[in-house]
Amino acid sequence: MMNLKTTLCEHAKIDFPMIMAPMFLVSNEAMIKAAIRNGIMGVFPSLNYRNEGELKIILSELKKFRSEGNHTGNYGVNLIVQQTNMLYKKHLAICLEEQVPFFITSLGNPKEVIEGAHTYGGKVYCDVTNMEHARKCASLGADGFIAVCSGAGGHAGPHPATVLIPLLRKEFPNIPVVLAGGIADGQGMLAAFSLGAAGVSVGTRFITCDEATVSEDYKQAIIEAGIDDIVMTERLSGTPCSVINTDYVKRIGLKQNFLERWMNKNSTTKKWFKLITQLRGMKKLSESIQPGSYQNIWSAGQSSALITHTASCGQIITEFKNEMAQAYQKLHTLFE
Repeated sequence: MMNLKTTLCEHAKIDFPMIMAPMFLVSNEAMIKAAIRNGIMGVFPSLNYRNEGELKIILSELKKFRSEGNHTGNYGVNLIVQQTNMLYKKHLAICLEEQVPFFITSLGNPKEVIEGAHTYGGKVYCDVTNMEHARKCASLGADGFIAVCSGAGGHAGPHPATVLIPLLRKEFPNIPVVLAGGIADGQGMLAAFSLGAAGVSVGTRFITCDEATVSEDYKQAIIEAGIDDIVMTERLSGTPCSVINTDYVKRIGLKQNFLERWMNKNSTTKKWFKLITQLRGMKKLSESIQPGSYQNIWSAGQSSALITHTASCGQIITEFKNEMAQAYQKLHTLFE
């Protein structure tokens, strides 16, 4: 095991610089509690709790769980701050009332989240895929960046980690950067630190955890997927999203049609069309993760190619720690 402390550990109040990435319809209470128990940051999308009262209940439970045990991990919430998220304002108010200690913002202007969280000492890390968005987030007082790089699951960025991380570190030396995309083991985690990252955000590997309640077919598809089996589709939200190239995905295609693209860009229709597209995509994803579904649109990153087995969250985190220590020792011998 390695004793590793970074700025992410300080900000997030965790023992090990790893974030269990927020995953729509996948992240659940058992997974977040396992993250807290095992010394990492567990983050879930607020949109996983869309029914009245659900978000407040889960936040109260997680706060109680962390305070009652001798836990070295923590919890946080991912907020989609885009206008198309009709629950954003309501969810933000609940999170601020419950004083959520850590936020990840996605797909919009994080100003309200940053200002609200900073009133009680909460930290806000912003998803960024390019330097322009990073500059906007930095100007608003973001505490850190989640550099969503190529190979990530969900809305992956276009740039490789080997370029985006150093660029962010060079321009913003005082803002910690967490690498998201392509991390499935301790070797990848060690590589992230060599680039200057303060931690890693891991999603796809945790879809195959025992605590995840998605279908076994979904988990097995990740284990069997190769790097070229991950494709980008516009059919879920209008924004390119990485999924496993199942027979159903091949049948419906990866691109929006001409009319959809026009409505997605037209100033009059784009807001409502994006909303309709995202609601439809959420429904498809919700159906897809259920056992026996034939409409298999399964979100996953290219790190699927490195995943060979299911395990508990605790086992996965321990594997990361052991693999990173072994990789460090092996690398160290090259410089002797």
